[in-house]
Amino acid sequence: MAKSIGDICQRTVVTIREYEDLTAAAQRMREEHVGYLVVAEPQVLDQTLKPVGVITDRDIVIAVVAKEVDPRTLKVGDVMTRQPVVASEDSSVSAALQEMRRIGVRRLPVIGRRGELLGVVSIDDLLETFAEELANIAGLIRNERRFERAFRP
Repeated sequence: MAKSIGDICQRTVVTIREYEDLTAAAQRMREEHVGYLVVAEPQVLDQTLKPVGVITDRDIVIAVVAKEVDPRTLKVGDVMTRQPVVASEDSSVSAALQEMRRIGVRRLPVIGRRGELLGVVSIDDLLETFAEELANIAGLIRNERRFERAFRP
C-alpha cells in the first residue's frame, strides 16, 4: 500500500498565534531549531488547532530585515502567509509534491478531515520516503540476481 502524507509527516508542529510579536516568532524558531512555524488558532469546541497561516525565517528576512523595518513593531500576522496551502492527511505523496512544486514551498501543514492541524510535511520527509523506495528497488534487483544464480546456473 502506498504511503500517504499522514504516514510520513512530522506530527510535532511548532506553532504560534498571529497576534504574537514577530520577535517571539524568531525566538521560537531559534529555540526549536526550525525555520517554519504554523500560525494556528485553537478551536475551543473540539480542542484542536486550525492552521490560519505560516511564517518562515525567509519571510522575516525578506519582509523585515531587507527592508530595514524594526521587528519589534510587528506582529506575526503582519508578515505571515495567510490561508496557507495545506495537504490532507490522506493525500498521496505525489499530489503533495506536485502542490509544493506548483507554489514553490518546501513545507506544507497537514490537516485532518475537519481541518485540524495534524503535522507538517517537508521536502526532507519526501526525500526520505523516495530514498526508502529506491532502496527497495535496489534490493529487488539484488534479489533477482541471487535468484537467477541459485536456480538458473
